[in-house]
Amino acid sequence: MDTDTDIQMITVPAGQVTLSDRRTQRSWTVELSPYRLAASVVTQAQYARVTGERPSAAQGDRLPVEGVSWLDAVRFCNALSAHEGLTPAYRLGSGAEDAAGDGSTEDVGWDTAADGYRLPAEAEWEHACRAGTTGARYGPLDDIAWHRGNSLERLREVGGRQPNAWGLYDTLGNVWEWCWDVYDAEVYGSYRVLRGGGWFDERWSCRASVRRRSHPTFRIDDTGFRVARSVL
Repeated sequence: MDTDTDIQMITVPAGQVTLSDRRTQRSWTVELSPYRLAASVVTQAQYARVTGERPSAAQGDRLPVEGVSWLDAVRFCNALSAHEGLTPAYRLGSGAEDAAGDGSTEDVGWDTAADGYRLPAEAEWEHACRAGTTGARYGPLDDIAWHRGNSLERLREVGGRQPNAWGLYDTLGNVWEWCWDVYDAEVYGSYRVLRGGGWFDERWSCRASVRRRSHPTFRIDDTGFRVARSVL
């Protein structure tokens, strides 16, 4: 493990990924440099150790933290960076600093030169999830993911299913994961991208290409996040 927060980071190789949006029938290709991504989503114990808070509906140290907004995730990234003496990746205005979590994403800027923790870009998330595969999933769904058909309709501890070829757990299923990107500014304004599917989702939603969106202040019991770092 890298730190006393027990977040294991995996180096993801450079590559190319093609994203697609089912609603607009649009596809686009992104070239990626190497970066680092957490092997698992942030757990409740990790979140509490950094923030002192336990916001989740279901309680358990090794359960994913859920009930966290995009803005909560951004603030966690900066707090974790400060905890480890790294340069925070995000510049937060007064609205985003609001502890109530009702600030605006317009108050958040990403310093791409910073070495601290951040949310993955959507292309980084899909590239890492696929781990060199090209199909809908990187393995048989029941082996790699908690979804509505096998979760008994409840949140599950991280790392309970098989990882992908690059050592990443639960990129599909268990909790949806916040990404940095705006979903579609012209249609949905500041809504941010969610990826991966959750414990209450049908099999169709647990695919590498599926995109969902939500307001950056939205909190619900099937949404969490994992952290990334740039390789500078």
